[in-house]
Amino acid sequence: METGKSLSLRGVLPMWSRWSRYSLAALCLAACPALAWSASARDQLRQFVATVSVATGAFTQQTLGAPGSPGKVKPPESGLFAFRRPGRFRWEVKQPFEQLIVSNGATVFQYDPDLDQVIERDVSKSIGASPAAILFGSGSLDTAFITTPLPDKDGLQWLRAAPRSKADAGFVHVDLGFRDNRPVRLELLDSFGQVTRIELSNIQTNPQMSADAFTFTLPKGVTVVHM
Repeated sequence: METGKSLSLRGVLPMWSRWSRYSLAALCLAACPALAWSASARDQLRQFVATVSVATGAFTQQTLGAPGSPGKVKPPESGLFAFRRPGRFRWEVKQPFEQLIVSNGATVFQYDPDLDQVIERDVSKSIGASPAAILFGSGSLDTAFITTPLPDKDGLQWLRAAPRSKADAGFVHVDLGFRDNRPVRLELLDSFGQVTRIELSNIQTNPQMSADAFTFTLPKGVTVVHM
């Protein structure tokens, strides 16, 4: 670990910090929208993984306290995302405070400008059995997750994915909501009973993207923490 500045994690992006801290841990359109009305959420997810190799879009996310918890609801965050399979992604929070998480396929960089700090993790240890593996990975879903269909809700088709090894994942399950072959909502229940809801929008599939979108250059003077 390199030190020299505060190593507090208090300002780190809540959703991704939790995924990455526990073996980390977001997205797009499948190729056959005409099938979406009859396809189950599981079929839509498989189609999405098989046909979408690159995507961009926008997100909003908010973490809610556990039921009955006196803790305050955290303010919503919003930003932009992009990914290229396998394992390259960019998750950029714009509001209310800037945060950036970038994976180049080998290393995940988590940058907090307010803390002047970068956390580095090996991507194989970071994504693992996480929601990121479902959406950004290219492996078999059944290898790391037990999937269960859920009833339709809010006009979406739902699927629950629970990690086979909960001790390594650090979360109980994630519910994925699909519409027209697009994953448009994720609801993640963590080990503390908190729920993080992510809404995805403005999704563009298989666009032309520069490889530079998934590179990260360390800003001068930042503290680097290797985990």
